Amino acid sequence: MALDESRPFIPVGIAVLTVSDTRSLAEDRSGQTLADRIVAAGHVLADRQIVTDEVEKIRAIVLGWSRDKAIDVVITTGGTGFTGRDVTPEALEAIFEKRMDGFSEVFHRISYDKIGTSTVQSRATGGVVNATFVFVLPGSPGACKDAWDGILKQQLDYRHMPCNFVEIMPRLDEHLRRGAGNS
Repeated sequence: MALDESRPFIPVGIAVLTVSDTRSLAEDRSGQTLADRIVAAGHVLADRQIVTDEVEKIRAIVLGWSRDKAIDVVITTGGTGFTGRDVTPEALEAIFEKRMDGFSEVFHRISYDKIGTSTVQSRATGGVVNATFVFVLPGSPGACKDAWDGILKQQLDYRHMPCNFVEIMPRLDEHLRRGAGNS
Protein backbone atom coordinates (compact mmCIF):
# COMPACT_ATOMS: atom_id res chain seq x y z
CA MET A 1 0.00 0.00 0.00
CA ALA A 2 1.43 3.32 -1.07
CA LEU A 3 0.61 6.62 -2.68
CA ASP A 4 1.37 6.88 -6.37
CA GLU A 5 2.67 10.46 -6.47
CA SER A 6 2.45 10.45 -10.28
CA ARG A 7 -1.34 10.47 -9.98
CA PRO A 8 -3.16 13.72 -9.13
CA PHE A 9 -5.10 14.15 -5.93
CA ILE A 10 -8.80 14.35 -6.80
CA PRO A 11 -10.98 16.04 -4.16
CA VAL A 12 -14.41 14.50 -3.69
CA GLY A 13 -17.58 16.02 -2.23
CA ILE A 14 -18.44 14.56 1.14
CA ALA A 15 -21.55 15.21 3.25
CA VAL A 16 -21.66 14.47 6.98
CA LEU A 17 -24.89 13.57 8.78
CA THR A 18 -24.98 13.31 12.56
CA VAL A 19 -27.86 11.24 13.86
CA SER A 20 -28.82 12.40 17.34
CA ASP A 21 -31.86 13.38 19.35
CA THR A 22 -29.80 15.60 21.66
CA ARG A 23 -26.92 17.30 19.84
CA SER A 24 -26.73 20.64 18.08
CA LEU A 25 -24.02 21.53 15.55
CA ALA A 26 -22.13 23.37 18.30
CA GLU A 27 -22.06 20.22 20.46
CA ASP A 28 -21.46 17.73 17.64
CA ARG A 29 -17.90 16.52 18.30
CA SER A 30 -18.16 13.47 16.03
CA GLY A 31 -19.46 15.39 13.04
CA GLN A 32 -16.85 18.09 13.63
CA THR A 33 -14.10 15.44 13.83
CA LEU A 34 -15.14 14.16 10.42
CA ALA A 35 -15.55 17.64 8.92
CA ASP A 36 -12.10 18.68 10.10
CA ARG A 37 -10.47 15.54 8.67
CA ILE A 38 -12.32 15.84 5.36
CA VAL A 39 -11.13 19.41 4.83
CA ALA A 40 -7.58 18.69 6.07
CA ALA A 41 -7.33 15.85 3.52
CA GLY A 42 -8.20 18.29 0.71
CA HIS A 43 -11.76 17.16 0.06
CA VAL A 44 -14.89 19.31 -0.13
CA LEU A 45 -17.28 19.32 2.82
CA ALA A 46 -20.38 19.49 0.63
CA ASP A 47 -22.94 19.59 3.45
CA ARG A 48 -23.29 18.87 7.13
CA GLN A 49 -26.50 18.34 9.04
CA ILE A 50 -27.96 16.86 12.20
CA VAL A 51 -31.11 14.75 12.15
CA THR A 52 -33.07 13.00 14.88
CA ASP A 53 -33.04 9.21 15.19
CA GLU A 54 -35.98 8.61 12.85
CA VAL A 55 -35.74 6.18 9.94
CA GLU A 56 -37.65 8.26 7.39
CA LYS A 57 -35.79 11.49 8.19
CA ILE A 58 -32.38 9.82 8.00
CA ARG A 59 -33.30 8.08 4.76
CA ALA A 60 -34.72 11.25 3.18
CA ILE A 61 -31.54 13.26 3.78
CA VAL A 62 -29.23 10.52 2.51
CA LEU A 63 -31.40 9.89 -0.57
CA GLY A 64 -31.43 13.63 -1.30
CA TRP A 65 -27.67 13.84 -0.99
CA SER A 66 -27.23 10.73 -3.15
CA ARG A 67 -28.99 12.57 -5.99
CA ASP A 68 -26.81 15.67 -5.63
CA LYS A 69 -24.02 15.60 -8.23
CA ALA A 70 -21.76 17.61 -5.88
CA ILE A 71 -21.83 14.79 -3.30
CA ASP A 72 -19.82 11.64 -3.93
CA VAL A 73 -19.74 10.28 -0.38
CA VAL A 74 -22.05 10.42 2.64
CA ILE A 75 -20.74 9.68 6.11
CA THR A 76 -23.19 9.33 8.97
CA THR A 77 -22.26 9.25 12.63
CA GLY A 78 -24.53 8.01 15.38
CA GLY A 79 -27.40 5.59 15.79
CA THR A 80 -25.42 2.38 15.26
CA GLY A 81 -25.83 0.85 18.72
CA PHE A 82 -28.52 -1.40 20.14
CA THR A 83 -30.82 0.97 22.00
CA GLY A 84 -34.37 1.51 20.84
CA ARG A 85 -33.49 4.85 19.22
CA ASP A 86 -30.48 3.50 17.27
CA VAL A 87 -31.95 3.11 13.78
CA THR A 88 -29.33 4.37 11.33
CA PRO A 89 -28.40 0.93 9.90
CA GLU A 90 -32.10 0.08 9.46
CA ALA A 91 -32.71 3.40 7.72
CA LEU A 92 -29.85 3.03 5.27
CA GLU A 93 -29.18 -0.66 4.66
CA ALA A 94 -32.70 -0.91 3.22
CA ILE A 95 -31.70 1.49 0.41
CA PHE A 96 -28.21 0.11 -0.26
CA GLU A 97 -27.90 -1.10 -3.83
CA LYS A 98 -24.72 -2.85 -2.77
CA ARG A 99 -23.43 -3.58 0.73
CA MET A 100 -19.78 -3.13 1.60
CA ASP A 101 -19.22 -5.91 4.11
CA GLY A 102 -15.46 -5.34 4.04
CA PHE A 103 -15.88 -1.83 5.43
CA SER A 104 -17.60 -3.14 8.54
CA GLU A 105 -15.07 -5.92 8.95
CA VAL A 106 -12.04 -3.63 8.68
CA PHE A 107 -13.68 -1.01 10.91
CA HIS A 108 -14.26 -3.63 13.61
CA ARG A 109 -10.68 -4.88 13.32
CA ILE A 110 -9.32 -1.36 13.82
CA SER A 111 -11.81 -0.70 16.60
CA TYR A 112 -10.96 -3.95 18.36
CA ASP A 113 -7.34 -2.84 18.61
CA LYS A 114 -8.51 0.33 20.40
CA ILE A 115 -11.50 -0.73 22.52
CA GLY A 116 -11.40 -4.50 22.55
CA THR A 117 -14.61 -6.48 22.55
CA SER A 118 -16.69 -3.32 23.02
CA THR A 119 -16.54 -3.01 19.23
CA VAL A 120 -19.31 -5.61 19.00
CA GLN A 121 -21.73 -2.94 20.24
CA SER A 122 -21.42 -1.06 16.95
CA ARG A 123 -23.30 -1.84 13.77
CA ALA A 124 -21.04 0.22 11.49
CA THR A 125 -21.78 -0.51 7.85
CA GLY A 126 -21.25 0.80 4.35
CA GLY A 127 -22.82 0.60 0.94
CA VAL A 128 -23.74 2.36 -2.27
CA VAL A 129 -26.90 4.41 -2.85
CA ASN A 130 -27.51 6.03 -6.26
CA ALA A 131 -23.81 5.73 -7.16
CA THR A 132 -22.85 7.44 -3.87
CA PHE A 133 -20.74 5.76 -1.22
CA VAL A 134 -22.46 5.75 2.19
CA PHE A 135 -20.62 4.96 5.42
CA VAL A 136 -22.49 4.51 8.69
CA LEU A 137 -20.28 5.16 11.73
CA PRO A 138 -20.80 5.10 15.48
CA GLY A 139 -21.42 8.40 17.24
CA SER A 140 -18.15 8.71 19.14
CA PRO A 141 -15.31 10.97 18.00
CA GLY A 142 -12.90 8.07 18.52
CA ALA A 143 -14.83 5.80 16.19
CA CYS A 144 -15.00 8.56 13.57
CA LYS A 145 -11.23 9.08 13.84
CA ASP A 146 -10.63 5.33 13.52
CA ALA A 147 -12.85 5.02 10.43
CA TRP A 148 -11.40 8.09 8.73
CA ASP A 149 -7.75 7.58 9.62
CA GLY A 150 -7.75 3.82 9.19
CA ILE A 151 -9.95 3.36 6.11
CA LEU A 152 -11.62 6.35 4.48
CA LYS A 153 -8.65 8.71 4.16
CA GLN A 154 -6.79 6.14 2.06
CA GLN A 155 -9.74 4.82 0.10
CA LEU A 156 -10.90 8.34 -0.81
CA ASP A 157 -7.45 9.27 -2.15
CA TYR A 158 -7.11 8.57 -5.88
CA ARG A 159 -3.37 8.11 -5.41
CA HIS A 160 -3.81 5.20 -2.96
CA MET A 161 -2.62 1.95 -4.48
CA PRO A 162 -3.30 -0.78 -5.35
CA CYS A 163 -6.90 0.49 -5.57
CA ASN A 164 -9.29 3.06 -4.11
CA PHE A 165 -12.91 4.18 -4.18
CA VAL A 166 -12.25 7.30 -6.27
CA GLU A 167 -11.11 5.40 -9.34
CA ILE A 168 -14.34 3.37 -9.44
CA MET A 169 -16.74 6.26 -8.76
CA PRO A 170 -17.40 6.90 -12.48
CA ARG A 171 -18.58 3.29 -12.86
CA LEU A 172 -20.86 3.00 -9.82
CA ASP A 173 -23.95 3.76 -11.87
CA GLU A 174 -23.22 1.43 -14.82
CA HIS A 175 -26.26 -0.68 -13.95
CA LEU A 176 -28.46 2.42 -14.05
CA ARG A 177 -27.10 3.59 -17.42
CA ARG A 178 -27.33 0.09 -18.90
CA GLY A 179 -30.94 -0.21 -17.72
CA ALA A 180 -31.83 3.19 -19.17
CA GLY A 181 -30.41 2.21 -22.55
CA ASN A 182 -32.47 -0.95 -22.69
CA SER A 183 -35.81 0.68 -21.91
